Amino acid sequence: MSFSSTWLTLREPYDRRARNPAVLEAVTAWAAERPSIAIVDLACGLGSTLRAMTERLPKRQSWRLVDNDLSLLARAGALEKPPDRSVTPVPVDLARDLEAALDGPVELVTTSALLDLVSHEWLDRLVTEAAARRLPVYAALSYDGLATLDPVDVLDAAVIDAVNQHQRGDKGFGPALGPEAAATAPTRFEALGYTVTQGASDWVFGPKDAEIQTEVLTGWAVAAREIGECSIGDIIGWLARRRDHIAAGRSSMRVGHVDFFARPIAMR
Repeated sequence: MSFSSTWLTLREPYDRRARNPAVLEAVTAWAAERPSIAIVDLACGLGSTLRAMTERLPKRQSWRLVDNDLSLLARAGALEKPPDRSVTPVPVDLARDLEAALDGPVELVTTSALLDLVSHEWLDRLVTEAAARRLPVYAALSYDGLATLDPVDVLDAAVIDAVNQHQRGDKGFGPALGPEAAATAPTRFEALGYTVTQGASDWVFGPKDAEIQTEVLTGWAVAAREIGECSIGDIIGWLARRRDHIAAGRSSMRVGHVDFFARPIAMR
């Protein structure tokens, strides 16, 4: 599954603001005494994780950016490269070749907004391969299924429920974990001897965040239509009312996400 560069660009500042500071600090503290670090970023998109993390890691950095979207990968690979930072784009189909993506010199695995799209089986592969290599994993912005809208609309709960059902559909990795990923992934790592730091990383949109609210709500309406438990007329009416709230400057949203940093217990 791939996302448009327009959508990734729109969401990046909200993602960055949402990243949990305690989890970020755990990654920073783990990396602090290292003279250099080699990172593989899974499903890198436009390189938002690199931009969010680079100032928190040792000055000498080697990034391997992995994605199956060649257009996004080319743009991510063209990021500015200071003398102490190397950036290598690597085209990989993560659904098929996850293990290959983790091969080579790697000290930290990162990913953002990925784990809610993958299956139980794929998550097990990631956890198993990371544990076999004793690799720490920083995974940000997994959707947890909780969302609140203000002002409240009578159809909000039905639409959010439909979105959560839609999230569990196949996104290219088999039936997706969807909202389960936020709780399931940290537990899987703990079961294989990792210590986990985790915390909320909710999107919070206020009345001035009109463009991203419109984009998210439109996507939700499409998902609800595809699930088919609400009538098309009800969905159209719901979206029109929500857009009216946005246009009037009275709409706000919170969309739940979770970040975690998992590292082998013996690792310093």
